[in-house]
Amino acid sequence: MENQNNRHISINIMEELVAEEINRQISRYPENIAKFINKIEVATYALNRLPPLYASSQKGLNKQKLKGKSDFSIEITKTVRKAFSAVQKDILRYSTPLQAEDNADSEIAYSSELKEAQKALAELAPYFPDEKISWQKLVTVVKPLLMRQYQNSNFNSDSKNKEKKNSAFNRIMWF
Repeated sequence: MENQNNRHISINIMEELVAEEINRQISRYPENIAKFINKIEVATYALNRLPPLYASSQKGLNKQKLKGKSDFSIEITKTVRKAFSAVQKDILRYSTPLQAEDNADSEIAYSSELKEAQKALAELAPYFPDEKISWQKLVTVVKPLLMRQYQNSNFNSDSKNKEKKNSAFNRIMWF
């Protein structure tokens, strides 16, 4: 059975070849123009017009990279040139870019964040009355502790401090 910690992935080598070509061509532009070119839009335009070259192993990656450079280098160059032209035609055009969580990498990022959160909860577990704390129980355990701390600290403070603590408490509780 495959170890689930080592996720098997596939990648489109054409993306790397297009990115290399974009960087090569953009280096010819004056800096004051190049900074306004959206490389992601150029790449998207080009990749939608070129064949994918997927690989899921190191051997496949090397093979697809060689194939891409030998069979498609002229087509990649021409397509990227057209992409620059197409993206530059409408300089005032505005588009809402996709964010990382909308892309395939989001699952990897989510998995990493989840592991970090689980680690943090495990580190805090010994400090709770029930060491088998879970994310579902966390609010029901922490909220009364914070309320008690808040009430005790408010009981012993003057009105100015109360206002400061109230705002601090609200930031903690509702942030």
